[in-house]
Amino acid sequence: MKAAISSAPNSASTTMKMNRWLIVLGTIIVQMGLGTIYTWSLFNQPLSDRFGWDVSSVAITFSITSFALAFATLFAGRLQERWGLRRLIRVAGVVLGLGLVLSSQVSSLTLLYILAGFVVGFADGTAYITSLSNLIKWFPERKGLISGISVGAFGTGSLLFKYVNSALIGAVGPAQAFMYWGIIVLVLIVGGSFLIREAVVREQAPAASITDGGKQQVTRHDYTVKEMLRTKEAYMLFVIFFTACMSGLYLIGIVKDIGVQLAGLNVATAANAVAMVAIFNTAGRIILGALSDKVGRMKVIAGALLVTAVAVMTLSLVPLSFGIFFACVAAIAFCFGGNITVFPAIVADYFGLKNQSKNYGVIYQGFGFGALAGSFISALLGGFHLTFIVIAVLCAISLLLALIITPPGQGRRTRQREQQMNLNPSSRPS
Repeated sequence: MKAAISSAPNSASTTMKMNRWLIVLGTIIVQMGLGTIYTWSLFNQPLSDRFGWDVSSVAITFSITSFALAFATLFAGRLQERWGLRRLIRVAGVVLGLGLVLSSQVSSLTLLYILAGFVVGFADGTAYITSLSNLIKWFPERKGLISGISVGAFGTGSLLFKYVNSALIGAVGPAQAFMYWGIIVLVLIVGGSFLIREAVVREQAPAASITDGGKQQVTRHDYTVKEMLRTKEAYMLFVIFFTACMSGLYLIGIVKDIGVQLAGLNVATAANAVAMVAIFNTAGRIILGALSDKVGRMKVIAGALLVTAVAVMTLSLVPLSFGIFFACVAAIAFCFGGNITVFPAIVADYFGLKNQSKNYGVIYQGFGFGALAGSFISALLGGFHLTFIVIAVLCAISLLLALIITPPGQGRRTRQREQQMNLNPSSRPS
């Protein structure tokens, strides 16, 4: 049953508010199940030991998973229109769970790439983008906060399952751990879907007013994907999102190695940075998501890009102590979590709620390319130092874009008002 978001009598409004928080609970459960894929690094060494594969070859699986996750978001909106949200999430949960269960039987890297990489990633991305976009539609007045709760649940899933999957690998080995992991994830996602209801958003009237941190802005209507791609703002947002994702995802992939090679930490101490990334990543999602509702989303993005640029330059140029290393890692993880939380709300603000899943799916490709770009640039340039400098330069460029970008057409309307005031001085406020 689809629920329309509209004004209603008090009793109906109270019921809707109660239902909305059940939808929040269902989405949290689903997102926690989806976020477990970020524990993949736990399986690299055990799978290498079991099958004799090179660790770096096993690690490629997660790059494939991340790329497939982003790629799936291009199709998720169309699948939702055809199947409905709840059915789509359930199918995605079953496919994701079975992909992990079947991964327990693989004996070749190719099958691992297909099942744990592409199949799991595609199913994860399909449920991720649609459940997140749906929840934002239910809370149009709190886009930043609600996005933070949803994406924060994704991060919490990765943090909790770091201990669950570690215990499973230690008890039954990596192959059997895949099977139990798949079953648990299937139950979480399918179970959470029963609490979710699909929101229906009416077409916005022309020049509908939206609010970003108390500042009135205007969007013309609910943009289709084709209309969005005709705006320069779509490409500016893509560059900013790509930069934010590349900086965070690159750090996540090599944080332990940075601690050992650049900060001189022992392996056990450096490994603690993995847990720190998960904690600060989750905190950034919730705190910066809520803050964006109050001070403005692009201000939050600009601040996060500035902090990230300073942190990566510090990692590259400053002799690292224990404290400096962990402070930089915490700052980058916190900002990365905030950036990927605020962006769904930005896309909704700029291009409307009606086609949110499709529009954000296009911008979200910055995540997939960002997942690959950091490792590619590092291999090309030969190490951490130059890669961090490239990231800092991209952050500076994206910071400039964040400071000048406005919703599509807003700059033109502002200039028109100024011209009218110049032609008619009596219309100026006294």
